[in-house]
Amino acid sequence: MTGANSTKLERVAIRFAGDSGDGMQLTGDRFTSEAAAFGNDLATQPNFPAEIRAPQGTLPGVSSFQIQIADYDILTAGDRPDVLVAMNPAALKANVADLPRGGMIIVNTDEFTKRNLAKVGYATSPLDDDSLEDYVVHPVAMSTLTSGAVEPAGLSRKDGERAKNMFALGLLSWMYNRPTHGIERFLQVKFAEKPQIAEGNLLAFRAGWNYGETTESFATTYEVSAATLPPATYRQVTGNTALAYGVVTAGRLASRDVFLGTYPITPASDILHELSKHRNLGVTTFQAEDEIAGIGAALGASIGGALGVTSTSGPGLALKSEAIGLAVMTEVPLLVIDVQRGGPSTGLPTKTEQSDLLQAMYGRNGESPVAVIAPCSPADCFGAAVEAARIAFTYRTPVLLLSDGAIANGSEPWAVPDVSALDRIDPGVDTAPPADGEFAPYVRDRETLARAMAIPGTPGLEHRIGGLEKADGSGDISYDPANHDLMVRLRQAKIDGITVPDAVVDDPSGEADLLLVGWGSSYGPIGEACRRARREGKKVAHVHVRNLNPLPANLGAVLRSYGTVVAPEMNLGQLAMILRSRFLVDVQSVTKVKGLAFLGDELHEVIDSALAGTLREHELAKTSNALASATYRSTGPRQEESA
Repeated sequence: MTGANSTKLERVAIRFAGDSGDGMQLTGDRFTSEAAAFGNDLATQPNFPAEIRAPQGTLPGVSSFQIQIADYDILTAGDRPDVLVAMNPAALKANVADLPRGGMIIVNTDEFTKRNLAKVGYATSPLDDDSLEDYVVHPVAMSTLTSGAVEPAGLSRKDGERAKNMFALGLLSWMYNRPTHGIERFLQVKFAEKPQIAEGNLLAFRAGWNYGETTESFATTYEVSAATLPPATYRQVTGNTALAYGVVTAGRLASRDVFLGTYPITPASDILHELSKHRNLGVTTFQAEDEIAGIGAALGASIGGALGVTSTSGPGLALKSEAIGLAVMTEVPLLVIDVQRGGPSTGLPTKTEQSDLLQAMYGRNGESPVAVIAPCSPADCFGAAVEAARIAFTYRTPVLLLSDGAIANGSEPWAVPDVSALDRIDPGVDTAPPADGEFAPYVRDRETLARAMAIPGTPGLEHRIGGLEKADGSGDISYDPANHDLMVRLRQAKIDGITVPDAVVDDPSGEADLLLVGWGSSYGPIGEACRRARREGKKVAHVHVRNLNPLPANLGAVLRSYGTVVAPEMNLGQLAMILRSRFLVDVQSVTKVKGLAFLGDELHEVIDSALAGTLREHELAKTSNALASATYRSTGPRQEESA
C-alpha cells in the first residue's frame, strides 16, 4: 500500500487519447460504464479520427474519449480535461493545449522514441525539456509494464502490448476509486471464446491498478461521490442508441412494425446496428445499396402500413430529397433521421455540425413542407424519436429528426421510462369502406388535416397514390391550377397546424434582458454558460427550441420580451435567419464551424460580450480573420501569349 491521500472532488474531466488502434474508445466506454453503475452523473464526448487508417503515430490518427463525472447534475463532458492520458507523442501534441495549467498528464513513455517524436514534429522529447512545466506529469512505461504483466497468459509481445489500454484503465480506476468487478466481468464475457486474450487483458488491468497502489509516483487518490438524481432506473445511453430505442418504442405504441431502410454512413450507422438487434420486437432492417434505395424502401414500408424509417448523415440527406418530396406529395408517415456532420460534400465525416437545418426545412423542389424536430442531448433522443413518430402518424407527414455527431456519439444517464405509462399512438388506418360511399384517400380530418389512409390491398379501399398532383378528396391525378393551389396550401397548413409544446424559458430571476436561444446539442454548453454567468450575478435567460417546424406558438412573444437575443449555432446562422424572417426580431448570430461542439467557456465569453454590447464586432471579426488568413495567388492567372 502506498498510503496515498484521498481527496474528495465534486467533478473531474478525464481524456483518454492515443492512436486509433490503441483502444481509447473502449477504455473510455468502460470507465463510463463503471461511473454510471457507481451513480455519478456523467457526460461523454468521443473524438474519432476522420481517416479510416491514418499512419500509426501521426496526428490525423489520434482518437480520444473525454468523460466528465460529477456528484451533481452536469450538462456537458467538460470544456477542458483535468487529466490527460496520452499513449504516444501524437496524442500529447494533439491534446495538451486543451489542458488547463496545473492539469495532470499521464504519459506512456515507451512510445516517445525518436521516430515517433519526429512523426509529429517534436525536435526533442517534451518529457525532457521544460515545455510541460505548467502541468503535473506522470511518466509511466505502460507498454513495458503491460508486456511484463501479461507474460503468464502466454501472449506474444505484440498481442501483449495491445492490452496497454487496460493497464491505463486499471491505473485510472485505482486513482478515482472505481469498482473493478464490472470491468473484469466485461473482459471475461467479451473474450469468452479467446481465453488467452481475456486473461492477458485482465492481467494488464490488474497491473495498472497495482501500479497505482504500489508506486510512489501517485501521492493522491480521488473520490467523486454519487450524484443525487431524481428517483428512476438509469442506464448509460448514447444518442444513436436512444434514437433506436425511441423508434422501437414508437412502433410498439402504434402497434406497427418498424422498417429501417438505410445505407451505412458515419456517424449514423450505429442506429442501424442497434435496430438490427430487435427483430423480436417487430423491427426489420434493410441495408440498401445506396441512400436512395434506403429511403425508397422505407417509404414503401410506410405505404404498406409500417413505421418507415431511414437514417443518414452529410450528403446522404441531399440524395434522399426527391423521395422525401414524394412522401410529402403522397402524405404518408415517414421518419428521416439526419445525424449532422461537417460539410459540404464528404466534409468532416467524424466531426459535428448543425448545418443541415435549412436543407431540412427547404431542401426539396416545390413547396414541400415537413415537420422538423431536434433533440437536445443523448437522453432526449428517445423522447424526440417517439414524438417524431407520433407527429408522422397523426398528420401523415415526413418528419426530419436532426441529431448531430456530438449527440449521436456522446452519452449520459437516461431515466428508463415506464413504457406502459406512455400515450398510445393512433396510426389512424382505415380498415373498411365508409358507410356513405367509396373510399376517398384525400378526404381530410378537420382537426389535423391528415388525409385518410388505407393499407394497399385492403378490400374496398383500393386507391391510387403517386408523385403527380392529387385531386382534393378523390386523389385522382389533377393538373387543374385551382386544385394545385388548394393542395399546396393544405399541405402547408397541415404542417403549420401541428400541435407542439410551448417554448419554456429558463430565466430564474425573471429580470434578464439577454436571451440565448439554441437548438440541438448547443443545449448543454448554453446551459453551462448561463449557470456560470448567474453565479457571477449576471442575469441571462435561455430558451431551447426542440420543435423547429412548426415553431412553438409562443416563441415570437418570448423573443420580443428580451432586449438582446443571441443564437449560438454550429453553422453560419441558420436558425437566426429563420427567426429573423419569421418574427422580425433582431437575433444576433454566434457561429462556430470547426467540427467541434461549443464550450461553456466560449459561450460564457459570448454572454459577457453581449452584455457589453460588443458581440457584433466579435462575430464580424471571424470573417475578417478568415479573409486575412486565406492563401492567395501571388500573381494573376497565366495569359496566353498574343500571336
